[in-house]
Amino acid sequence: MTAKLLELKSLTKKFGGIFAVYDLSFHVDEGESLGLIGPNGSGKTTTFNLIMNEHKLDEGEIFFRGKEISGYPTHERVKIGISRTYQIPRPFNEMTVTKNIRVGVMPDNILRVMNMNSASEREREIGKSVGFKERHMKALPSELSMGDLRRLELARTIATCPKLLLLDEVFAGLTAAEIAELSELLEEKKKEGLTFIIVSHDLKSLAPLVDRVVVVSFGQLIAQGSFEEVIADQKVIEAYLGT
Repeated sequence: MTAKLLELKSLTKKFGGIFAVYDLSFHVDEGESLGLIGPNGSGKTTTFNLIMNEHKLDEGEIFFRGKEISGYPTHERVKIGISRTYQIPRPFNEMTVTKNIRVGVMPDNILRVMNMNSASEREREIGKSVGFKERHMKALPSELSMGDLRRLELARTIATCPKLLLLDEVFAGLTAAEIAELSELLEEKKKEGLTFIIVSHDLKSLAPLVDRVVVVSFGQLIAQGSFEEVIADQKVIEAYLGT
């Protein structure tokens, strides 16, 4: 029987009296690739923020490998193996690609990172693993394409040695060729044993990557199952079409 890696129980979060997430429960198994989809404003990114403690829970519990982590600060959640990317890449703009990756390797030593100039083998390996050439390693984020910024986001999270990676709109702003390259990279990481939860509006690109899908609308779970099952679900169709 496959073990649950992350389990969310009755997560609830309100902003100004409005529920962004309400009584939301689902899990992801170790080694699984889980899609998290829903219309705009359905609470997907808020759910990621709650998992990472970037927003405080109003109610509910979060378990990682069977242990409750609801009270863990963000840096402790990273240390136990949870990491994430963002819809809009958030690199350190004054740092090269190498130093951005090094922040993930040494997250508690940012000042030390800024004063180190040579790339270690560890950073080179991570950069290479996401498709960066040697010339990219010395580039600043402002010199990168959107596709390469997405690679950098992924490299920084991989540097933290995650067991679970939360990918937020990882295909946004990419060309068809860049989506294909990134999808191939994620497939490779999955084969290496990394577990994913992927938020994406690009359902066509998401479909071949995920083992199972969870659908939320107005912060609530409305469907879960295989990709084929959920896109045929009447509640899901109504949520997307607004009818």
